[in-house]
Amino acid sequence: SPQVQPFLPQWLAQPKRVQKRIKDNLCPIRDVPGIHPRLLKKLQMNGIESFFPVQAEVIPAILQSASNGYLMGRGGYRPKDICVSAPTGSGKTLSFVIPIVQVLLDRVVCHVRALVVLPTKELAQQVSKVFNVYTDGTGLKVVLITGQKSFAKEQEMLVQKKVTGYCSLADIVVATPGRLTDHINQTPGFSLTQLRFLIVDEADRMIDDMHQNCLNQIVKAAFQVENDSGSNMLFQRTKPGPVTAASSCSPQIPLQKLLFSATLTQDPEKLQQLDLFQPRLFTSVYSENNRDGTEAERDTNNKYTLPEGLSQCYVPCDLNSKPLLLLYFMLKMKFTRVLCFTNSREASHRLFLLVQAFGGVTVAEFSSRLPPNERQRTMKEFEQGKIQLLISTDATARGIDVKGVNYVINYDAPQFIRTYIHRVGRTARAGEAGVAFSLVLRIQERRFLRMLRDAGIQDIKKHPVKGNSLKPLVQQYEGALCKLEKTVK
Repeated sequence: SPQVQPFLPQWLAQPKRVQKRIKDNLCPIRDVPGIHPRLLKKLQMNGIESFFPVQAEVIPAILQSASNGYLMGRGGYRPKDICVSAPTGSGKTLSFVIPIVQVLLDRVVCHVRALVVLPTKELAQQVSKVFNVYTDGTGLKVVLITGQKSFAKEQEMLVQKKVTGYCSLADIVVATPGRLTDHINQTPGFSLTQLRFLIVDEADRMIDDMHQNCLNQIVKAAFQVENDSGSNMLFQRTKPGPVTAASSCSPQIPLQKLLFSATLTQDPEKLQQLDLFQPRLFTSVYSENNRDGTEAERDTNNKYTLPEGLSQCYVPCDLNSKPLLLLYFMLKMKFTRVLCFTNSREASHRLFLLVQAFGGVTVAEFSSRLPPNERQRTMKEFEQGKIQLLISTDATARGIDVKGVNYVINYDAPQFIRTYIHRVGRTARAGEAGVAFSLVLRIQERRFLRMLRDAGIQDIKKHPVKGNSLKPLVQQYEGALCKLEKTVK
């Protein structure tokens, strides 16, 4: 029987398609229309001569939506919201940083005009770094609020109290949900009434129940009436409604939402909650065309695209052989620059201690157990190749751009397809090659393969490792276990 297709709104059903193959479709930065010479120069100084396909499509779209200055949309109309669904490592961050910096270049008064919300501190730090590079020397101010500094310190970074009232010290705020909500509710003078861009990165994570509330609060704060002595009543925003003669005579700053994700939900009801305005979807997540131009059978399950240079394997195993397999890959197969994922902080820590006790592998752990400065140091040493094995929890799988990961090993098989996509997406970034190995217990094997198959991922190879290959490691491994028991006691 034919499957019942969910009714998709037209923007979801007919998105603007973005080329998947990054390296074959680079676009010289000068060929993308409308980028400010100042930013072109910055890009070149940072060694960027070409844009990835996503960037070449999305940057002009955002610029165009603000082509009449940021106070109004094109031709006086409200700009459309934009959703971008593209694989990990395809260049999403730059595709919003460049246009936002450009649109705000001419601003006179400092107000929060762009707000970027991200699910984790690391991601927020990474994004604010990129903003800092491109705002450097422009006078635009970027403020990062993730709770790494004290609340009072963050308040000082955001607003200044003057005799005439409060003034903003930030044009662009990059934040995690919890801390942001606190400032909306508790920081006097922190105002979003001039907010022009709301960027939600890793959007599917943010639409999930806990953060939905945060997004609602942002929108509410953006349309709040300021109890200012009538000074900006002219620009007072009202919740967008139908265009009427009255509503079109006072210019209003439109609030435009830009959503980015590697796994953007296709669920119309979830997207409905975001209350998007005439959204446009850019996606490189689709099935390939046949040679003769007809579309290959559209597998509705092809929801996710994985990076092109990624090879995927899985190793059927039992619980006892998992640590041995990891050691075998590191010591016998000489894997280098390996990012290894477990399902919990405890598991990460224990595995780290075990590998350390075994010896012969430069290993580190990366989890929320560690203070941020230590996490940064570890990441740096990993990127420099001083650490060959980094054992991590899923907190780091999301969006973290680790340079030069050769292998991702799923020490614990992920339970959800999205977790899988984000983990394996830490390698094979920006068109490079990479390999992902998943250690799958025999009792999980069927479910694991079905999960991938349902997501349209067929090209995973079975890679059995013979027990004989592991034998030489057993004695030393048992020694390491004893050592570990003593330490733990």
